Amino acid sequence: MLEKETINFEKTVIAGVVTQEQSEDKLTEYLDELEFLTFTAGGEVVKRFSQKMDKPNPKTFLGTGKIEEIHTYVKEHDVKTVIFDDELSPAQQKNLNKILDCKVLDRTNLILDIFAQRAETSYARTQVELAQCQYLLPRLSGMWTHLERQRGGIGMRGPGETEIETDRRIVRDRIALLKDKIKTIDRQMSVQRSNRGALVRVALVGYTNVGKSTLMNVISKSEVFVENKLFATLDTTVRKVVIKNLPFLLSDTVGFIRKLPTQLIESFKSTLDEVREADLLLHVVDISHPEFEDHIQSVNSILKEIKSDDKPTIMVFNKIDAYMPLTIDEDDLVTERTTRHYSLEEWKATWMANVGENNALFISAINKENMEEFRQKVYEAVRQIHITRFPYNNFLYPDYNENSATEEE
Repeated sequence: MLEKETINFEKTVIAGVVTQEQSEDKLTEYLDELEFLTFTAGGEVVKRFSQKMDKPNPKTFLGTGKIEEIHTYVKEHDVKTVIFDDELSPAQQKNLNKILDCKVLDRTNLILDIFAQRAETSYARTQVELAQCQYLLPRLSGMWTHLERQRGGIGMRGPGETEIETDRRIVRDRIALLKDKIKTIDRQMSVQRSNRGALVRVALVGYTNVGKSTLMNVISKSEVFVENKLFATLDTTVRKVVIKNLPFLLSDTVGFIRKLPTQLIESFKSTLDEVREADLLLHVVDISHPEFEDHIQSVNSILKEIKSDDKPTIMVFNKIDAYMPLTIDEDDLVTERTTRHYSLEEWKATWMANVGENNALFISAINKENMEEFRQKVYEAVRQIHITRFPYNNFLYPDYNENSATEEE
C-alpha cells in the first residue's frame, strides 16, 4: 500500500474498462498507475470499479448499471472525486458530472493537475497552462449548464450560448498569447544552448519515476529534486560533468508516461528540445517494475514522435537492488514460467544486454552499484562523438582507465 504523508487526502474512486484491446491484467496495471498518479496529486483511492465491454459507452463511458453502482458508492461514502482511466469526451464528462453529482476527472485531467502542481519555473507554468487551455476549450459548454437553451423558461433563452462563445474567445486568445510567450522563451533558450559551446550533450530520458534525477545527482554531484512520486522533475536541468578528463553536458528531462496527453506532448515539445539536440541519449529503465518492457516501448514511441529515435542510445537498467523476480514452487507444474520469473542474470543474457549500439548497463543509482562500468561506458560513447567532431583532440582523451578515472561537477 502507498505510504501516506500527514496531509489531508481527497477521497477518490477510480474506474476503467476491459475491452478486446485491453485485457483485465492490463487494466489492473493501468489502474495501479492511475492510483499512483492520484496519490501524487493528493488523493486517496478508496475503491476501484471496472467493467467488461466491447467498447466504452459513448454517453457515459461505462454502462448505466455500473455508473449507478458508482453513484451509490459515492453518496454513501462521501467520495469527492471519480477518476476514469481513459480520456473522456466532452459529452461523456458532461453526462457523468450530472449523474454522479461530484467532481469527474479523466487520466489527462489528472496528469495536467499534477503538472500544474509541479511546475516551478515560469516556462513550465506557461507550458502547463497552454496544455490546460487546449484541454479545456472543447469542454467549455459543460461549465455553463445553468445557462443552456435546452433548460428553457423565462430568461433562459440565448444568454447561455453568448456566455459560452465569450469564454471560448477568451480561451482562444489566451492560447495564442501563451504560444507567443513560449516562442519568446524558446528563442532565449536556443541562445543559451548555442552559448554552451561545442561540448557533447547527453540527455537522460525514460519513463517517469525510474530514477533519472537520482542518477543525475550521483554522476554530476548536484542536488536535483528527487521524490518517489510521478513527475517529480518537470524543468530540464543541465549540468557540466567530467569523467576522467573529458567534459560533457548532462541534462535531466521530464519523464514520459503511457497514455500521455497529446496536449502535453505538444506544449512540452520545446522542453524536449534538449532531447532533440542531444548527441547521446541515456535511456533509463526501472527494471524492478513488472511492466518495464511496456515502459521502454512507450518512451521509444514518444522519442519517435519528437524525431529523436535515431540518436545513439545507451540503455541503463536501474534499480537492480529492488528487482524481485516472481518465484515458482518446484512442485508447481501448473504455472507457466514467463519473463516475470527471470533472475537478473537471466535478463542480462536476453536481448537487453545487447540492445543499441553501445549495449546495456545494469546499475543501482541509489546504492551506486556498477557505477564504474556506467562511467566507462558513457566515457567511451562521449569520447567517440567528441573525437569524430574534433579529430585533432584525439590524443587528449585516451581509452578509459579505471585507475585514473575521476569525476567532477
